[in-house]
Amino acid sequence: MSAEGQTIEISPDARPRLARGCRLRDSSSEPSMLLMPERALKVNGTALRVLQLCDGQRTFAEILAALTAEFPAQSPGDMERDTTQFLHRLLEKRAIDLS
Repeated sequence: MSAEGQTIEISPDARPRLARGCRLRDSSSEPSMLLMPERALKVNGTALRVLQLCDGQRTFAEILAALTAEFPAQSPGDMERDTTQFLHRLLEKRAIDLS
């Protein structure tokens, strides 16, 4: 959602990336965390993989294709819906940017 309460459209050509000041701590010895200014979010499974793919190089369509290939038990439609909702939550928290 934007400040006006409208949902931001994530186009297939959008290139999500972590916002300035945010980073992914992905260590085998500690739980994976999305570190944001003054807060953190523990991530695992598909959410972790989504964040790993949000590198600013891949498009949203490419991220969805990779996730669908890696998690074949989830239908492509469900994967798109869930990923879009997750990215919207991250946009609201200003944890990712779209380019």
